[in-house]
Amino acid sequence: MDSRQILDRIQLLEYHMRLLAEAVDKTEYELNKLLVKSNITEREAAEFFALCERMNKVMEEQKAEGFLHFHPLFQEFVSLLPSKLDSREVVTACLRQKVFVPLMTEFNKYL
Repeated sequence: MDSRQILDRIQLLEYHMRLLAEAVDKTEYELNKLLVKSNITEREAAEFFALCERMNKVMEEQKAEGFLHFHPLFQEFVSLLPSKLDSREVVTACLRQKVFVPLMTEFNKYL
């Protein structure tokens, strides 16, 4: 293993440790636990949160235009999730951690 690989692994472990520190004995941090369990990197997590922000904005715009069904948006979300994450687990964890609640409440209808 070269020094770059070691540094990458250390950074991943540091990120997971920060998430774990928040999650210790707190069941409300289900999303953080899922990210650690799924070995998601900090970059992947940032991309995931950006995806959720974008999806939330699109959903609000669609609601304003009178849309009632968001299955196509859910399908896009699923297709853009990191392959390490399961959509059912993500939606459930987000709802338990109270993250992106309106968006995940809609997506929960399509699980």
